Amino acid sequence: MQKPNRNIFLTVYMFHFQILTIGLILNSFEQKSSSRPMIKNSELILNSDGTIFHLHLKPEHIADQIILVGDQARVDTISDFFDKIDFSIQNREFKTVTGWYKNKKLSVISTGIGTDNIDIVMNELDALVNIDLNTRQIKKTHKSLEIVRIGTSGGLQEDVPVNSFLISEKSIGFDGLLAFYANHERFCDLPFEKAFKDFSGWLESLPTPYVVNASKKLAGKFKDPEFKKGVTISAPGFYGPQGRILRLDLAMTGLNKKIEQFEFNGSKITNFEMESSAIYGLSKMLKHEALTICLIIANRVSMEANQNYREVMKSMIVKVLDQLTK
Repeated sequence: MQKPNRNIFLTVYMFHFQILTIGLILNSFEQKSSSRPMIKNSELILNSDGTIFHLHLKPEHIADQIILVGDQARVDTISDFFDKIDFSIQNREFKTVTGWYKNKKLSVISTGIGTDNIDIVMNELDALVNIDLNTRQIKKTHKSLEIVRIGTSGGLQEDVPVNSFLISEKSIGFDGLLAFYANHERFCDLPFEKAFKDFSGWLESLPTPYVVNASKKLAGKFKDPEFKKGVTISAPGFYGPQGRILRLDLAMTGLNKKIEQFEFNGSKITNFEMESSAIYGLSKMLKHEALTICLIIANRVSMEANQNYREVMKSMIVKVLDQLTK
């Protein structure tokens, strides 16, 4: 009787051992995956139709390229240029239209005014693409959105006249929003922050300014010299935070003059608006691309303004759409 080959026996044994090991690893991975905590109902609120709470959207309702505007009416202004509209909905100040422009799918969403609304919009947009709304778990594969804000703004330098198109290479937040998120400093330009605070004599009683850079990828799409580049302040209000005096005195008199004079590494502060800092900061932290492009409708230095800016805005919108969809 022939003895069994020892080498064959060892080979079969090792094969079964490897299969068993792989099975144990996969089982352990599945257990860890399934044991990941679900995001609670109170933290991720969904409506009865399965849409996310404020925006009233489902994942299939939005494109990967998103234009944010403050004014609800501007959603219609932009979507009027679309070749086709697939979807439209509104809840409160949040109006969304998704459609097609030159064979590219785009969504336009109104945010209302202020970084507090941006906190809602950015977190809910991210949840739509990076959280499974059925299982309430973070998806294993991250999706990055391209987010462009089209807005109006007030200029702070003489060389940024009324009707200029301005790209915000950096945004300075006077709002304090990012401080509520852990490790936000990793995404900020700390030397710029320190230089500005030292130069302005920033009061400790005010929210600490933070500075975040725009997406280089998106900014690189706008090479036309018609698009000026600068540094934008996002203020948490239209009056006092932007240096306007009606019946209340300012905590920091002369701040606007300091802002106009400030320069760091060749960069000057060019304009005021009210949303960009939160868009840039949350986009960096959530790993999305973000850019703000504003039409300058007033200049605080020359004291000029264009109240009838809407036709110029339409011209800028078409230029932005053409660059984004190339």
